[in-house]
Parts: sequence; structure tokens; C-alpha cells
Amino acid sequence: MNCDLTSLAVAGVRRLKPYDPGKPIEELERELGIRGSLKLASNENPLGASPRAVEAMRRELDKVSNYPDGNGFALKQTLAAYHGMPAAGVTLGNGSNEILELVARAFLRPGLEAAFSKHAFAVYPLVVQAVNATARIASANPPEHSMPYGHDLKALAALINDATRVVFVANPNNPTGTWIGSEPLRDFINDLPATTLVVVDEAYSEYVQNPDYPNVARWLEQFPNLIVTRTFSKIYGLAGVRVGYGLSHPDVAELLNRLRQPFNVSSLAQYAALAALEDSDHVTRSREMNTHGLAQFSRAFESRALSYIPSVANFICVNVGQAALPIYEALLREGVIVRPVASYALPEYLRITIGREDQNRRVLAALDKVLGL
Repeated sequence: MNCDLTSLAVAGVRRLKPYDPGKPIEELERELGIRGSLKLASNENPLGASPRAVEAMRRELDKVSNYPDGNGFALKQTLAAYHGMPAAGVTLGNGSNEILELVARAFLRPGLEAAFSKHAFAVYPLVVQAVNATARIASANPPEHSMPYGHDLKALAALINDATRVVFVANPNNPTGTWIGSEPLRDFINDLPATTLVVVDEAYSEYVQNPDYPNVARWLEQFPNLIVTRTFSKIYGLAGVRVGYGLSHPDVAELLNRLRQPFNVSSLAQYAALAALEDSDHVTRSREMNTHGLAQFSRAFESRALSYIPSVANFICVNVGQAALPIYEALLREGVIVRPVASYALPEYLRITIGREDQNRRVLAALDKVLGL
């Protein structure tokens, strides 16, 4: 009996285009036969994980035959104390991406809508489409804006209607690196109907040093429809062990935890996260290195007359003045992996993760070569 198995899937899944995680170093070197490649494409911490986190995982290796604490008690208690909130409002995820998926599964369905901005994180439309809800996409700031291609909160607010159940706001935004100040973001959330949840995605928040950048977790008591997502993948350098979390009203967290798979965060990830939270020195070093790297790239782009999007995250987008995909491919042949962002409707831009000073120099030298500068 012949059967089109694809037709058995639900409509939202049939239309999905999987997330592209980018090219790993091993694949590049296998394909091109080169060695010593550099990857500054996935916004990983070039200083690596906290040494305390690595040591914590080593100490616990002999326990991996046992299931992890499915409730993540110690990590949830520590995160609750860190953010000054009840542990009942913490949801642990296999990276913060899982929290985004749980929100979509808990609060969206066919006939309901989610809203987010153009050029926003690619996972938002994926989780919305997977549950066959409707995605409403707001226009972004124009290129001449002080936050070019960033969130236009007025345009986003104009999309909200009775069917809008979720709004996603990344602050800072990926891939643009733009951000929203405290007052406009608070006003935006305050004006939302009580029936609309707002997810403020703070994956890169630890890198931001602007005094007007809001700590939205402090607003949870004021806004019961607020969900904050954070991750250990970026400044904490734990992308490989997959651990993130959501902060919300306990009633929201209880719903998310009904959907959360048992043992979704491994024991090693929990131990690593606990140790990383104690290593403030590693966070400080990572933030300082990133600040210097952003300035290094900004100066370099300005001296080359290359326009770029001002960023407060651990990456920066540069306009190469032409279709960026061939430039990306030429950089691959130089052993340098960055990220083209045509899928984010920015076809002339490359996103470059901030690395160590020597790594940044190597990227700039390769860029000079392929652009003929």
C-alpha cells in the first residue's frame, strides 16, 4: 500500500522549513580539506565555559548513569534567589528555545495569533507555525533609525487584536543587536490586553552595559502576562550542554511545566549552570572582552566605509555592499565561518560573532581579502 507519509503530518508541520544552525567547523574542514578554521557564526563565548562549570561537570561524571533531578530543584531555587522571585515561577528548558516552544504549545492554536517584528529571531515563526497558529509580522525600524532594523513597538502594537495570544520581543534582538530602553518597553507591555502574553527574550542581556537597558524580570509582579526567557548558552559559554529558563507568574510556569518533558535538562547541565552562576569573574571577563571587540569591529568597519548595525550583543552585522552569500562562501575558503542573514531579510549583511582580539583581526583580514579592500 502506497501512502504519502508527509500528508499525515499536521498542516503547520508540513509547511515548516527547519532552522538552519549554520556550518560547523568539522563540516567546513571536511568539505574543503583545510585546517585551523575559525567559527564566529553562532554567538558562542570565545572564552569558553566558566572553569568552575567545567570542573563541576567533571566532578559529577560518575553520576550520569542516574536520571537528573526532573524538577531541577537546586537550579530553580538558585535562579529564583538570583532574580528575587518565587521558585514556582521558574521553568527550566533545554536551552531557552525550548521555553519558546512550550509557550507556543501552551497558548497558541489554529485561529489564534502571535506577533513579532521583522528581522526577529527565526525560532519565533517556527514555533508559531508548528502549532498552526497565525504569525503577524510588524515592520521594523527603517535603516536611518538610531536602532536600524530593530523593533518598532508602535508597528508591533498596531497588530494586536482579540486573537493575539502571544507577542515575542527579543531584547537585544538577534540578528540586529538592537535593543529597547526601559520606558518604551514598559509602556508597550502596560498597554497590552491582559489576554496577550508577552515573551521578552533576553538571551544576550548579560552583555548589555547601557544604564537604560531594563531588567525585565523585576517587572513580573506588575505584569502577570509577562514571560522572560534567558539562556546559559551565550555569556556563560554552555551552549553545548543546553540549559535555559523562563521566568513568569507561577500560574504560567505551572502550565509550561505540564508540557515540559521529564528530565529535559541533564544533570551535567544543571551542575554546570549552578557553578556558572557563581563565577562572576568569568562573566565580567566575557563582557569586557565583548565590549572591546564591538569597538574593534566598529572602528574597522568605519575605516573601511562599511555600514553596520550598532549592537549591544555579542555579534555585529556588517553590510558588505552586495549580496552577502558569495562573500560568506569566499570567507569559508579562507577558513572563516560567519553567518549570512538573508533569511532574516537582510541579504547584504553578514553577522559576525565577537571573538578575541586576534580572532577579530583574522576575520577582518579575510574580509579585506575577499572584498578587495
